[in-house]
Amino acid sequence: MSAIPQSPVSARTPHRGPLDWRHLVEWLSEDGVISREEARRTIARCSQAQSAQHPLVRLAAVAMARASDGKPLDIEALTQYLAGRAALEYLRIDPLRVDVGKVADTMSAAYAERHRVLPVQVTGTEVVVATAEPFLADWVDEVERQSRRTVRRVVANPQDIHRYTAEFFALAKSVRAAQKSGGNNGAGSFEQLVELGRSNKQLDANDQGVVQVVDWLWTYAFDQRASDIHLEPRREQGVIRFRIDGVLHPVYQMPMGVLNAMTARIKLLGRMDVVEKRRPQDGRIKTRNPRGDEVEMRLSTLPTAFGEKMVMRIFDPDTAVKDLDALGFSPHDAQRWEALVRRPHGIILVTGPTGSGKTTTLYSTLKRVATEEVNVSTVEDPIEMIEPAFNQTQVQPQLDFGFTDGLRALMRQDPDIIMVGEIRDLATAEMAVQAALTGHLVFSTLHTNDAPSALTRLMELGVPSYLLNATVLGVLAQRLVRTLCPQCKQAEEQPSRAALDEVVRPWKLSGEYRPFKPVGCVDCRMTGFMGRMGLYELLTVSEGFKAQVTQAPGLEALRRQAVADGMRPLRLAGALRVAEGLTTLEEVLTATPPLEA
Repeated sequence: MSAIPQSPVSARTPHRGPLDWRHLVEWLSEDGVISREEARRTIARCSQAQSAQHPLVRLAAVAMARASDGKPLDIEALTQYLAGRAALEYLRIDPLRVDVGKVADTMSAAYAERHRVLPVQVTGTEVVVATAEPFLADWVDEVERQSRRTVRRVVANPQDIHRYTAEFFALAKSVRAAQKSGGNNGAGSFEQLVELGRSNKQLDANDQGVVQVVDWLWTYAFDQRASDIHLEPRREQGVIRFRIDGVLHPVYQMPMGVLNAMTARIKLLGRMDVVEKRRPQDGRIKTRNPRGDEVEMRLSTLPTAFGEKMVMRIFDPDTAVKDLDALGFSPHDAQRWEALVRRPHGIILVTGPTGSGKTTTLYSTLKRVATEEVNVSTVEDPIEMIEPAFNQTQVQPQLDFGFTDGLRALMRQDPDIIMVGEIRDLATAEMAVQAALTGHLVFSTLHTNDAPSALTRLMELGVPSYLLNATVLGVLAQRLVRTLCPQCKQAEEQPSRAALDEVVRPWKLSGEYRPFKPVGCVDCRMTGFMGRMGLYELLTVSEGFKAQVTQAPGLEALRRQAVADGMRPLRLAGALRVAEGLTTLEEVLTATPPLEA
């Protein structure tokens, strides 16, 4: 757990005992944080209200104006000030960096609630304890004696302490309860199945402790903006990890018996076969996030050496369907993309590796064009997210119902716009071409490195060049890069364009150059990045491009013609985002293919 050190304000007035809001207002006035007039106004307002709230919460509700800039003092700013006044470190609690099991072993929930403290880090020699009462330390000796470790106090937001005290201890209690109700530590593991036999008691998927742990898991995942939840069996302990902004973060180590029971409960809710653990399964769950919005999760299980691994892909409607600006389109590409998707018929392709945001781009685009006057139908494998504006069909290979069969069936459903999840073979490509030739707008995806490669891939599959010229309207290649955290990013002191110019060679960039570097704060979990954005390479099929396709050229000739028609390569798009201070050069180099001379 990394604390955020603050420049301490000298504690001019020694204070002992509980924090009082009047003293806090006086200190703020003494130190010039608020004006004397603001202090008088605050005292008058707070004196009229009888409240048992913590002084920081009470004063935050008043929204006192800071003397320096007039901005209101929120609870974090007040907590930060109090930490400086008490000459202690300020800490904003990050639940992903707290080992909940060790926290619960340090003290009881009743003790933590009584003293309004919360352990946030436990090492071999030290316990870091968060408090919102920095002038009360009568509990320190007892904790040091019981834990046999030195206590280091930090000051944290009282609302966070109250919230996480309830959550952490409830989670630890649920895990212990679930562990006690079943003795099986790994049934289903290939290594231990023979050794354990069938006599061991197994956890019930509906056990109350298991239900509570699963509920906690989902709530945490939604709160932390996770896109995927991984439940991974190991030899000794199960591991839970969240993918946040494309990077996996370890969250919790769970006893194997509890992890197996959690997997069983999630499979039960996802209408999957709970008994079958020897083959992969797919399912889906619809639930609600803490804000009350519906969230869909796609489930996938896989047998591994130590048990059944589960991955839950989270499809939050707020992130799955965005406008073009939010996706990361530049004005140059946004206008050209809008012109493409308004065409009455033809094929539009989106390319990129798995996890590059193709589904988000397609869903967002289809959502924009799916008016009441048109019939939008999709064939997907699997259906990523249920969207009421579309007619969605799931391919089922076990029933001999693949993309080709689904597309052939859709052609008899009077569609206007068709989305095919992926073109994997010549039969599907031919059906997509046929649909475009008969007056339909067809969207689909390919796994290629860049936009021009999509045309060569289709020709390699066996689609004649004259049919490609007649049907393909454009190809969008894309990648995702992490964006810098707006709270902590810092401008480079002596920015040099040399590295950027070398990356975009033979292109040249002009205009303002404002590079920033990641620093790390609690908001971004010390990574320096918050969220992701798309980088796009849009190829539009012009008459000149069609002439090149007819001549069956190499990839380089197609790429040169696409650039002449206005395509900006992926790496160039990334370099422009670096110049704008939105991401870093390292992120762009990792995500995009090099430019060709």
